[in-house]
Amino acid sequence: MCLLFICRTTVLAAALLITCATSHAQTATELMHSGDVFDLKFQAADALRYYLPAEKLEPANVALLVRIARQYRHLMSDARTGAEKLRMGGIALDYGKRAAKLGPNDSDAQISPAITYGRMLPFQGNKEQVASTPLIKAAADRAIALNPRNDVAWHVLGRWHQVLANVGMLKHLLGGLIYGQLPTTTNEAAIQCFERAIAINPRRPRHYIELGRTFAQMGKSAEARKYIEKGLKMPDMEKDDAEVKQRGREELAKLP
Repeated sequence: MCLLFICRTTVLAAALLITCATSHAQTATELMHSGDVFDLKFQAADALRYYLPAEKLEPANVALLVRIARQYRHLMSDARTGAEKLRMGGIALDYGKRAAKLGPNDSDAQISPAITYGRMLPFQGNKEQVASTPLIKAAADRAIALNPRNDVAWHVLGRWHQVLANVGMLKHLLGGLIYGQLPTTTNEAAIQCFERAIAINPRRPRHYIELGRTFAQMGKSAEARKYIEKGLKMPDMEKDDAEVKQRGREELAKLP
């Protein structure tokens, strides 16, 4: 009788532990679902009210870390000073790096740090910009190797080619002499990446706008106008699409 009681008690305790563990997992999932509602609305602070508690329950949840990194990039966009933008970007980068480390086979996790590096570049000094350049390329290459249909990764790679193809000779020289050699590339390589991104996901306006801006840098005004205007007519899909569209309008204004 005593042995039977002990067995029953042991089984009950084990069941209780399993139930608790399941409850915790469900709670984290529920928190993520609640945060996703605000993520879709680009309401980063509200999304983090759910994502950060979920992180305490599942600190190694790669998809969650990717989401948190995105919210801090949104907060970076809203920040009013360069210093605050870099602070928010730094937090986003930390979460992105954690996601990439924990998810070596996750394409979205691998591209997350590269997106943040790219957002931080305009607010960094030359040394940090040069140091970030190969990291962006390596992350984009890994993300594409894992998922060739990751249009965001193709866009990031396109921007990498676009920016470096148009870096001035002086900056290339200074980069090589002071911080290490900057890579060289072409606008044609950027065009191939943006066209690939469009083929995968034709609903993102940024793909068209950056393709058009690349054509503008090549002096191809007709193509530039065609793609920039197409992107400007499309609805926003991401938090910083307004900034991308503003770049497009500025480029249009400079076209002959």
